[in-house]
Amino acid sequence: VNLVESGGGSVQAGGSLRLSCAEPRIILSTFWATDVTWYRQAPGNQRELVASITSDGVTKYADSVQGRFAISKSNTKKTTYLQMNELNAEDIGVYLCYHRRWGSDYWGQGTQVTVSS
Repeated sequence: VNLVESGGGSVQAGGSLRLSCAEPRIILSTFWATDVTWYRQAPGNQRELVASITSDGVTKYADSVQGRFAISKSNTKKTTYLQMNELNAEDIGVYLCYHRRWGSDYWGQGTQVTVSS
C-alpha cells in the first residue's frame, strides 16, 4: 500500500490549504470501498483525528475544525482531500492520512502544515 500525501506548507492565519492523499497503485473498487481518516500531530501533543470519510461519503470532523475543514474523496483519482480554511495556530502540525484495510493499518508519510500570525 502506498499513500502519497501532498499539499502542506506555510500560510498566514486565515489562509487555506488543500491536502491530498493519493493511492495510485490501488484498484479503483478497493479504493472506493475504503474509509479514510486524516489525523494531525502537533509537537508535544498526541495524534488527533481531524476528519474522516466513509466509503458511503459520510463525514465526521473534530469539533475544532467543524465548519472550516472539508474532507472528500475522488474515486476516479483515487485521492482523498482535506480542504482547510481559516487556518489558525492550533492547526499547526503534521497531517497524516490513514486507513485500515485487510486487517492492517496504513499511514501516509505526513505533510507539514505551518500557520503564521
